[in-house]
Amino acid sequence: MTDKFDVRKYGAKGDGLSVDTKSIQAAIDDCHQAGGGYVLLHGGTFVAGTIRLKSNVYLQINPSAVLLANPDIRDYSADTHYNRYVNEQDMDKCFIYAEDATNIGIVGKGTINGNADFFPNEGTIDRPMMIRILRCKNVHLKDLKLYNTAAWTTAFLDSEDIWCENLDIRNEKKYNGDGLDFDGCQNVFVSNCSILGTDDNLCLQSSSRQYPMKNVHITNCHFTSICAAIRIGLKSIGEISNVVIQNCTFENVWREGIKIECTEGGSISDIVVQGMVMRNVSRPIFILLNNRLDVIGSSISLHTMPEIGRLERITISNVIATDDDEMKNIHYRFTDDMMGSPQFNGIRVDAHESYPIKDLVLSDIMYTSIGGVDGQSIPKEYPKVWDMRFEHPEQVSENYYPDWSRATFLDIRNVERLTLDRVRLRALNKDTRPSTFVENSKLVSHDIVEYVD
Repeated sequence: MTDKFDVRKYGAKGDGLSVDTKSIQAAIDDCHQAGGGYVLLHGGTFVAGTIRLKSNVYLQINPSAVLLANPDIRDYSADTHYNRYVNEQDMDKCFIYAEDATNIGIVGKGTINGNADFFPNEGTIDRPMMIRILRCKNVHLKDLKLYNTAAWTTAFLDSEDIWCENLDIRNEKKYNGDGLDFDGCQNVFVSNCSILGTDDNLCLQSSSRQYPMKNVHITNCHFTSICAAIRIGLKSIGEISNVVIQNCTFENVWREGIKIECTEGGSISDIVVQGMVMRNVSRPIFILLNNRLDVIGSSISLHTMPEIGRLERITISNVIATDDDEMKNIHYRFTDDMMGSPQFNGIRVDAHESYPIKDLVLSDIMYTSIGGVDGQSIPKEYPKVWDMRFEHPEQVSENYYPDWSRATFLDIRNVERLTLDRVRLRALNKDTRPSTFVENSKLVSHDIVEYVD
């Protein structure tokens, strides 16, 4: 079966110069018509534009093969469904695409290279995403190197039964350098992946009520990001629930390690995070419940300002977060897009006072922060989370503001039933802010110790 669908038998050159799009697609089409099997790439660099996977077809990229994105944007189809962010509609082109397919995959220990150097960096332009999967079932991505895409690496939309295993993702050359993005998906298994990028490494989102994001398992992964590592929410019209994240490492993440944002009127609940080890992560934990519309990241399908949703039953435990001298610096994405600074650092939790976060447990946390901030240098007024359906001050607390913390380690506000157990804190440099700031929160238990050298 593998020999039958060798792309070279369909005229693919694999010489890194010839365009092999038609040959690869012909092999996929024949494989699908024959009832399924493997389409094999081996022994060369295969240049292609949009490739469409079909049911019961696995694209096997052997270690000797590279699938390289064609720098000619004319080789990319115009009907591969753009992603669902208000501000990113320009990313409608796609390198590898599947729609309404079952039993599909890309495997084989080879490399897919998005050829990012040949595409613009941002703006209303054509930048092909590497992989987009829409309304598919039983999807496997395994044993691959996914490098240098011009936009997102992957987008899984309204799909179910997804396995992403043993992936090496490096997406560090362009804006929107996401790694694994899931929106409205169920039964997701991510394991043994290493992700490096210029935006969120891994996202779980829900941009509609029709397709909940639930039953997610993330384990044994490593994250490095100019932005956030794991983000749950932002796009949160519907439901995100039943998520387990365990045994992961984070290094040099200039915004948030674990970021949970319920912002579009839906619900995020039943999340367990345990066994995280972080080195140089500006905000190890960030949790926010608010509402927003027509700002960065909002869903295309959100037309009116929603009532603030629900964020509840979150447990984060067994976390070691450690800064070193690198965190004295201000960090940027490319040249002028500031991501983090010492006054920005710390664990932050916030919500509207009438819509508190409920049942939050932070336990067995050891946090060594760089510290070194003079409290006199930050603004005296700390803005509140506001119900954006009504008139509000010019400055409100939201996803990217304020860009400072009132406390060296923990800044927590508006949580109903908050547990802080076995939390150990240490600053590397003298910091004149309070160590912790817990406001309008009902503590179930409280065990915090600060160490001073």
